[in-house]
Amino acid sequence: MKAAAKLYQAKKVDGILVSGDNSTEFYDEPSQMTEDLIKLGVPAQYINQDYAGFRTLDSIVRAKEIFGLESYTIISQKFHCQRALYIAKAKGQNPIAFSASDIQSFAGIRTRLREVFARFKAFLDCKILKTNPKFLGKPETLHYRGHS
Repeated sequence: MKAAAKLYQAKKVDGILVSGDNSTEFYDEPSQMTEDLIKLGVPAQYINQDYAGFRTLDSIVRAKEIFGLESYTIISQKFHCQRALYIAKAKGQNPIAFSASDIQSFAGIRTRLREVFARFKAFLDCKILKTNPKFLGKPETLHYRGHS
């Protein structure tokens, strides 16, 4: 979140789309990310929420199909940016990525191990299974600096 806030404050991005899992009333990634960004100084009106970003594939496809993004920046840790860019390219998109600081310590090791399996799943989803997002839905309007 710090990297996204810094990019917003440096006027490198005009708004932020937070995409994450919201599968239960007790687990709401987009709202938590929004709270964190507001605490870091990003105006609430320029933070857009995607509550159906259950997986990276969902977030990438929905960025274009639901939110109409043709050009956007993926902001995450390097390992995740690489997978997200792979999925985006496989889905006919061409975003750029900004790599935030990587997770350190044991959590970082566990995350890297998980990433091995996530990349294999991304390959299967994009090249063999042709997986679609869990939910699509109606197009939504994004709000961002200078265009709200």
